[in-house]
Amino acid sequence: MSRFDPRGKVNRALLAGVSEYDHTAPDPQGVNGQLPAVRHNRTTLEDALHRGGVFGTGEVRTLASPAPDDFTGALRRACREARGLLLLYFAGHAVTSTSGNELHLQMRTARVLAGHGLPGSVSFSQVLGELAESNAEQVVVILDCCYAGNAAGIWHRFDDPKRKKHKILLLMSVQPNRCILGGDADAATPFTRELTRVLDEGGDVWLSDLYTAVKERMAAAKYKAEDDDPQRPQALAPPWDREADVLLAAGPEVPPPSPPGDPRPPWFARLQDLLDRAREAVGRSGRTALAALLAVLATGAGGYGILALTGDSGPCGPSLELRVLVDPDLEPAMRAAADDYVTSDANTTAEGCRRSGVTVNSAGAAAVVTALGERTDAWQKPREDENPQRDIGPQPDVWIPATRADVDRVTDAAAQQDRVFALLEPEAEPIAYSPVVLAVPKTLGAGLEPTGQPLSRLLAALERVDSEVELHRPDPEFTGSALLATAGLYGDDADARGAERSLARVGRPEPSAARLLCTLPADDAVDDHGAALVPEFLLKSGIGCHRATRAERVAAYPDDVPGLEPAFVRVRWEGGDRDADARDDAVDRFHTWLTGQDGRTVLGGHGFRSATGERDLLDTEPVPEGLTASVRPAKAADPWDMERTLVRYGNAHGPGRVLYLLDSSGSMAGRWDGPSGGPGILKQTLPGLGGEDEYGVWAVHGTGDRTHTELLKFGTHKRSDAEDRLDSAEVRDAEADPHGALLDALAFMRERGTGDDRPQLIVYLTDGEDDGRLTGEALDDVLERAGGAGVPVAMVSLSSSGCDQDRPATRIAEAGRGRCLDTGDDLVPALHDEVAHVGSGEE
Repeated sequence: MSRFDPRGKVNRALLAGVSEYDHTAPDPQGVNGQLPAVRHNRTTLEDALHRGGVFGTGEVRTLASPAPDDFTGALRRACREARGLLLLYFAGHAVTSTSGNELHLQMRTARVLAGHGLPGSVSFSQVLGELAESNAEQVVVILDCCYAGNAAGIWHRFDDPKRKKHKILLLMSVQPNRCILGGDADAATPFTRELTRVLDEGGDVWLSDLYTAVKERMAAAKYKAEDDDPQRPQALAPPWDREADVLLAAGPEVPPPSPPGDPRPPWFARLQDLLDRAREAVGRSGRTALAALLAVLATGAGGYGILALTGDSGPCGPSLELRVLVDPDLEPAMRAAADDYVTSDANTTAEGCRRSGVTVNSAGAAAVVTALGERTDAWQKPREDENPQRDIGPQPDVWIPATRADVDRVTDAAAQQDRVFALLEPEAEPIAYSPVVLAVPKTLGAGLEPTGQPLSRLLAALERVDSEVELHRPDPEFTGSALLATAGLYGDDADARGAERSLARVGRPEPSAARLLCTLPADDAVDDHGAALVPEFLLKSGIGCHRATRAERVAAYPDDVPGLEPAFVRVRWEGGDRDADARDDAVDRFHTWLTGQDGRTVLGGHGFRSATGERDLLDTEPVPEGLTASVRPAKAADPWDMERTLVRYGNAHGPGRVLYLLDSSGSMAGRWDGPSGGPGILKQTLPGLGGEDEYGVWAVHGTGDRTHTELLKFGTHKRSDAEDRLDSAEVRDAEADPHGALLDALAFMRERGTGDDRPQLIVYLTDGEDDGRLTGEALDDVLERAGGAGVPVAMVSLSSSGCDQDRPATRIAEAGRGRCLDTGDDLVPALHDEVAHVGSGEE
């Protein structure tokens, strides 16, 4: 085996995390309990792999608490599709057989029946059998469960006459015959937490390096398994030969987020490093010199950490800690400001002690608004199903949202509640200002008017400059800037479905603008042709991924997209008045410093503008190339518009509607049976549809008044029922009229889409033998209807030339803003992706 770099290959990652179980103790047949920490495992590892640059869009799939059939079905599909690297991750309960010779991975329905086996489980031997027969060149299995280390013995005993198991490498969370602790609801389990942190450190991460780093980090943290045993990760036959290794991440270096719940202020690590170097430097000068140096350092540190260095007690007691919750896009700047404030004279007493610490954390903007407006009771008294302390963080003393409109949204929601446990007191003026800009590659920006244009006109002008341009935007449910950009994108009357289709197609939107700008350089073509809706300050301050070679960008300032105006909001909690005076004083001091010259200097260095007047850049340095010195602010953010935009976004990404048209004419007889036949191809797209999606199948045949019959009634379905109906489909002794069938389908779907923004799709699968009825006026009719229906049309041809230039299928797909696929494409996966983009299925 040689050193394996999977980039550029067809890779797959399957992440199965079982956090919820149907049967738990005290049920005598139940597993030990629920595993809420595994929810964090799924999301953090998925995000790390997306950022890592090895797995592309659509190549990482998560399974949330799957049943055994769901797990094995997804595993078989991944084994079938992967051609390069296949990564399988499992986190959940697991048990061994009495002899210890088998490891059983327990899925959602798992039970333990004395003497009757382990229903709801999947044996690791079965998993190995699937993986060994996979099409992947290399397989990596990561297990975070009890008895994970037993998997190595099963691998060694696995019967493998074809010697295929040697492509499978194992990384396991604990040594054999040990059970690990389930963690808590606030963070991922220790093994996965350290795993993702190493993956997120940036640069090339090889499997051998990952194993070594995780093992060292877990040893340093002294994590324990059950019975107080050390928890030591295991790997199959380490150390690896340097030429027998697998690349798992190759992303740009992005500063990892602070660990949730870390009680130490962010500046502590830097101070500790300084103290360590100071101790080494003056070690030869004696205790007097050391004490003198530490006295200076203590001015900013309040003695924290210094006492441990000298062994003496000190005059400074523990300081009050302010908890500051911010919008994710604002976190780097606010963290830097907090770091500077903590060590400033404004936060230091005459005795040289620190007045207060400041802990900054961020959480999804929509979730924060909901929690402060509707869930303050659960924030004070968390429940298993509702726990803002777990999902967002500690109760904040200060909230800094992207706009004052977010405060109004919370106030409006709280007014509808019987009782609220938090009172918001926003300051009158925002902290700073940053417009939301269209950041375009410098090579494309020459033809744009940078100011005075609405977003729609800027996008139209950009498309005229480069027909291949792609528009990117972060997750509008996660950051305020992305929500404001989405409001501008939708406009007052725009079709949200159409607006979402205008965006570059990605699997999961990046959670923040910084992450988005960091990921664009992973593909030169995307970077060179990609425009991004992001806050302007990121174009000046940089985004923490400086080692990536990025296309130079210039900013265009849409005049109909509100900008960021971060608000400073004091949050008072019912029953939280024990130290109210001291906490009020600490909040006031921090606000005064932040809005004063020192705070403005920090925010200016991060690219922010003045909150008033001509909105000049706070930084007095020359204006960076590509930015504009002064900008006229757009209209202020409107809370009602923001709520409406979130609803429309949710609808546009909610349950979808798909209408399949299956050519059932006589010419399809030779292209009907098996997985490559018409019904078989459609069956393989059904996993992209969920239980709330509506879909139906028309069998297209006949050239008179009736051009189709209903094979599957339009509505919601169990997948098995839909598959049965497709299995029963028959070829008809008739020709087909694609013109009539498409007109009927477009009218049918347009009627169903009236009044909502749910995603829709028409799929027409044909052999193209009846294209003679798609010429002249008949074709013009279909093109006109497809262009105005607002429903994309995916034309699927079983002919290798069906999507050639100027063929009817090609023109119809272009008119309907859909795709044309023929046998020259990787047809089935591509069609599945089209359906999954609309549907809400497990795929």
